[in-house]
Amino acid sequence: MNKRYKHWLLAAGLSLIATTSHAVELLDKVVAVVNKDVVLQSQLDGLVNQVKASAQEAGQSLPDETALRKQALERLVLESLQLQLAERLGLRITDTQLEQAIATIGRNEGKTPEQVRAELKKEGLTYSQFREQVRNEILLSELARNQVRRRINISDQEVKQVVQMIQEQGQSQGRYRVGNILLPLPSEPSSEQLRQASSKAEDLIKQLKQGADFKELAIAHSGGPKALEGGDWGMMGVNEMPSLFSEAVKNNQKGDIIGPIRSGAGLHIITIFDVEGQSAQTVQAVEVRARHILLKPSIILSEEKAQSRLAEFANSIRSGKTTMAALAEQYSEDPGSAIQGGDLGWSSPDAYVPSFSEAVTRLNVGELSEPFRSEHGWHLVLLEDKRMLDATEEATEQRAYQLIFNRRFSEEVQTWLDELKDEAYIRVVDTQLSNGDL
Repeated sequence: MNKRYKHWLLAAGLSLIATTSHAVELLDKVVAVVNKDVVLQSQLDGLVNQVKASAQEAGQSLPDETALRKQALERLVLESLQLQLAERLGLRITDTQLEQAIATIGRNEGKTPEQVRAELKKEGLTYSQFREQVRNEILLSELARNQVRRRINISDQEVKQVVQMIQEQGQSQGRYRVGNILLPLPSEPSSEQLRQASSKAEDLIKQLKQGADFKELAIAHSGGPKALEGGDWGMMGVNEMPSLFSEAVKNNQKGDIIGPIRSGAGLHIITIFDVEGQSAQTVQAVEVRARHILLKPSIILSEEKAQSRLAEFANSIRSGKTTMAALAEQYSEDPGSAIQGGDLGWSSPDAYVPSFSEAVTRLNVGELSEPFRSEHGWHLVLLEDKRMLDATEEATEQRAYQLIFNRRFSEEVQTWLDELKDEAYIRVVDTQLSNGDL
């Protein structure tokens, strides 16, 4: 349901819309007001049902209905705040980018589009609902990268230190699947707030040691970003995970309950769901040499026209009427490569934006792509050559940088979301979920 309709609902009394002069029909109900947006009952019901379906499939127990709905509402409130910020910044995901992402999801799961639709139907989702979920996930991911990336500064010295650590370990590290329950605290909590959080933490730890399900308690009580996933952060190396986690897992084993540990966000209770080894290996880096033509949609050049023009170029190249280099030099709107006939030189596919990287990775040497969309515009790509490099040293430096970035990113995202929430007006209308502001 679009924002304009939501706003109209809000103006109409937050719950009822008059259908005639004699009757009022209940269409939907607002459960929370978030700045200029609202969260509807239908949205909350939908998310709760998805969590229940996933839990049933995984054999995971869930907390009581009220606790589950509160946690789901928290997720929807944060999503609303982020989507509103994305709208203010002018960020958007085009239909073409969306369809490419959905196609990638299907390929990664080894499913045809028809199989994807059948799976969605079984889960009670329409294809249009699924598309909007994927669109929002991509948009939120882009927004987080844009907002958090500027907060992260990594020095050469930090990279060297992590490289040295990796080399001393022979690139062999254990990986941990970590669970986290966060009991949030303000940046400067009062003694009473700290006492209450500590008491709650001790109670949860007691329940866990008596055999309570960690994920069930996380869904019910955690204020962390992975709460609806049962606090499960997935498999991570020690250098990938937030510093708090990496310190916690040292000298601990699978199933241990660790904490409470104090951080700037609050009190943490941590567990290790699983551990796996990671053997040393020589890294082989792939480099590709490609040519491309870029057309940028505009008021004059529509999305459809840009795509069809590149399709015409592809037919001309395949028939031998012209060459990729000639067309790129004449038509490409990438000034850096156009003067070189579209030649991008040797590069790692990872250096390109995800959609371009995926397209060039799928091509065989000498193969021409179909037109595809990236955040920069429409592309036609010819893969001219590919080579393998023994890049263990270089890859170790890149890995070290990425490990540091991922760790900082995980830490900063939570801080950014907390700030976003602190600056917002949030009012929970449904008294069964809250007695007031979140």
